Amino acid sequence: MRVMGLDYGSKTVGVALTDPLGLTVQPLETITRDSENKLRRTLARLEEIVTEYQVGSIILGYPLNMDDSVGERAQKTQEFKIKLEKRLGRPVILQDERLTTAAADENLQEMNVPKSERKKYIDQLAAAFILEDYLAGGRTPGKEK
Repeated sequence: MRVMGLDYGSKTVGVALTDPLGLTVQPLETITRDSENKLRRTLARLEEIVTEYQVGSIILGYPLNMDDSVGERAQKTQEFKIKLEKRLGRPVILQDERLTTAAADENLQEMNVPKSERKKYIDQLAAAFILEDYLAGGRTPGKEK
């Protein structure tokens, strides 16, 4: 089964997936919404992706502050985690995502993607980095310590 990585933001959710064996990670798409609290269509689209790609578990970026404290964004992410688990019926694992968006932006710069085009890709690339970081830690979804 595949693993899905998510970069949850106030108006976007970046989505990335592993291959069926869990060896490689590919950015998939960026889901947008008009306001932070309008999650119905976002959750419906994530449900479609889980079904279409046979996703077994979900890694959700957890935006801790640089001093390891839990700020407003991290609290909203915890609330989103609960909604995801309820709607999708899959385990959702929080993964430290500090600096992944900065790394994604730097990566896009290195690929000479114009600044005006980066917004289309930055969230899904950040989701891929979150998922890669999780997998690089040697953790297997469903077999948490």
